[in-house]
Amino acid sequence: MEAFTVHQGLVAPLDRENVDTDLIIPKQFLKSIRRTGFGPNLFDELRYLDHGEPGMDNSKRPLNPDFVLNQERYQGASILLARQNFGCGSSREHAPWALQQYGFKAVIAPSFADIFFNNCYKTGLLPIVLTELEVSRLFDEVRANVGYKLTVDLERQVVITPNDHTMSFEITAFRKYCLLNGLDEIGLTLEHADKIRAFEAERLARHSWLASRPLTL
Repeated sequence: MEAFTVHQGLVAPLDRENVDTDLIIPKQFLKSIRRTGFGPNLFDELRYLDHGEPGMDNSKRPLNPDFVLNQERYQGASILLARQNFGCGSSREHAPWALQQYGFKAVIAPSFADIFFNNCYKTGLLPIVLTELEVSRLFDEVRANVGYKLTVDLERQVVITPNDHTMSFEITAFRKYCLLNGLDEIGLTLEHADKIRAFEAERLARHSWLASRPLTL
């Protein structure tokens, strides 16, 4: 997992409440057994005017010109600004995967659904909770300024606007450690690889019958 320290990025405003995980990545795209390839179908029902299915050539599909991610000024956005209860609905890990694979590094909202919030950390996507007033002010500033960028400093736990106004956010020490060091569950386990190998060697010495044996015909 890629480490998250300081990120400055273009902000895209998704001005709607209660965005559920089926809207983030519709159910028909969950058939894949892989963990990649979901970015092109992020917000599929909002981005395109037709019905999307796995395997379609998205470059030939009609785009919805009114959807924020299709507008020229928000191309390349890496910070998503959203409203309350973002990520509600079913507990699919594909939702943060799709956001991260599209190119988002952080999502800012007044509140998140609990399971989505927890899943974000497993893929390196940073969910940031700010007050409704702070989020509303950011929406106003994004709309008023083309090319509006924010800086997210995870070490300091602040979001910094172009005029150097800072807004603090909370994150647990454990989650902060994992993000700063680019560690998911597998990475955390591998930090103890030496102890695991030592345990396995000691166990095998005591229980030699556990050793794998070649098949005999």
